[in-house]
Amino acid sequence: MAVLKMNFLSKALRMNTNITVILPTISFDLSLAGFEDTYIPGMKYQAMYLLHGGSGDDSDYVNFTNIVRYADRNKLAVIMPSVNNSCYTDYEDGTRYFTYITEELPRLCKTLFPISDKREDTFIAGLSMGSHGAMKAAMNYPERYAAVLLMSGASYRPGVPSMVKTVNGKIDFDNIMKSPVSGGIDEKINDPEYIKGTVNDVYAAAKNNVELGKKLPKVFFRVGDSDHALHRATLAEKDLREWGYETRIEVIQGMGHEWDLWDETLKIALQEWLPLRRDIIYPED
Repeated sequence: MAVLKMNFLSKALRMNTNITVILPTISFDLSLAGFEDTYIPGMKYQAMYLLHGGSGDDSDYVNFTNIVRYADRNKLAVIMPSVNNSCYTDYEDGTRYFTYITEELPRLCKTLFPISDKREDTFIAGLSMGSHGAMKAAMNYPERYAAVLLMSGASYRPGVPSMVKTVNGKIDFDNIMKSPVSGGIDEKINDPEYIKGTVNDVYAAAKNNVELGKKLPKVFFRVGDSDHALHRATLAEKDLREWGYETRIEVIQGMGHEWDLWDETLKIALQEWLPLRRDIIYPED
């Protein structure tokens, strides 16, 4: 496999930023053939945009999971951006993180790397804060993503705390949305008046997709039973399912907001859940 680290000047962010990209390698069977039959101009891979959580960056998944092996095994290109603690949101100061991950980053990657531009070959995933970004992208642009994987979370929504605590096994709705992790932006994107009519109104966008008859992405959730994001994830799955989305949710006993869960989830999702070809896409395909 190839693990690439790239630093470049982002127009949407107005600053240099990093991405980490995993590109699969040729399988042993193909390696027995000559290079003329192996490397075909125009060959491509399916791609997954994998979004980090709060306080993380583009290196998290490579450092703390086996995503490199999983991607190589399933012949999937994986693009991991770095967005600081932005909540994947366009800021009023002109720093456009959501525009970056949904517009500039895909355009850059499709230009520089051998990845498919077809909806059926494109997926988005994230954990914690990244699950908000992934769901936000998929609901606002359902025509771009075949499926979305949400680990330990879902998009923030008005009236539901971004994180809740459990006390004696019961949910305690202590709203800690003013956490320094996001600099308070998560408080704004839980304000109905602030998000109304914008891309931040993710649940309105999700419902609108159904009403307009758009093709809907499949939505997969996986969360631990002691995770502070459990309530938000289960509410999101319930709403999407009732509106007509094809969903799947697994609540894992004895696990919280942790890398063991996310590593296991990536392995299962790539092997079983996502509609992957698990092969190179050649020009005639």
